[in-house]
Amino acid sequence: MSTATAVDYRDEDFAQSVLGFRVDLESENLNAMQQDGATAIVDLAGEYESMGCSVNTLLKAQVLGRLSDIQVRDFALGSHNEKSMAIYLVMWSELLSLAPAGFIAPVASLCAAIAYESADKDGAAQYLRRALADDARYSLATLLQRVFASGWPINAFAAMRADLHPKVCALIFI
Repeated sequence: MSTATAVDYRDEDFAQSVLGFRVDLESENLNAMQQDGATAIVDLAGEYESMGCSVNTLLKAQVLGRLSDIQVRDFALGSHNEKSMAIYLVMWSELLSLAPAGFIAPVASLCAAIAYESADKDGAAQYLRRALADDARYSLATLLQRVFASGWPINAFAAMRADLHPKVCALIFI
């Protein structure tokens, strides 16, 4: 049985919880939702960094739902560094395994980006296929498709992410 604080990702309540955190682009509270999403990503990553996992299913639902916003997704894209990349891949991979349909593309794209930066081109391609299967027109997935096909250097992609992150933070935390 699920409650507001204990959500079982194996049941429909988890999918409903994720849906409840979807960002409404028309909302007067858009910026607050974006800040909430960015903060949730930091909180969840902190659990993975300290414990190697998270048992907080509500926080996982919150992150998955908030990733529906491009700014939150771009914040997530820039949140890891070379040292934390492996931890973030574990986190995003676990979230991908939990994501309901319609919420897969953002997290699969994040996994694809990290796999690419880790020089795992086969893994990156698998994650990218998963993203495109969920949403064939998902913007980050189509961008990554072009990046992978062009053979863009890994260090150039990492530099682009690093340059973008402060700009995204400034937009979210205005």
